[in-house]
Amino acid sequence: MSFRQFSSRDGSPWIPKYLTEISTDLCIGCGRCFKVCSHAVMKLMGVNEDGDMCDPFDDDDGDVVRKVMTLEHAGKCIGCGSCEQVCGTKAQMHEPVPA
Repeated sequence: MSFRQFSSRDGSPWIPKYLTEISTDLCIGCGRCFKVCSHAVMKLMGVNEDGDMCDPFDDDDGDVVRKVMTLEHAGKCIGCGSCEQVCGTKAQMHEPVPA
């Protein structure tokens, strides 16, 4: 299978790998990936005691037991890999796009 290939500025071949999934089991919600992403691909969410996603900033009743990063706008990902490089828990899945 061949993948969509581009060239870097010096003409070297480059195959981008796009963010396709973030494991809520592995993610610790540290926000490192969010900070390095310049395309608003991810969103921080809270997880309540039932395992449901909720607003992490609207926690007046203490329902949020932990925070995780979620993939909100996959189509905005440019495949640079910055988020993958800073993820300490390897919670992200990146894949190239078939040509």
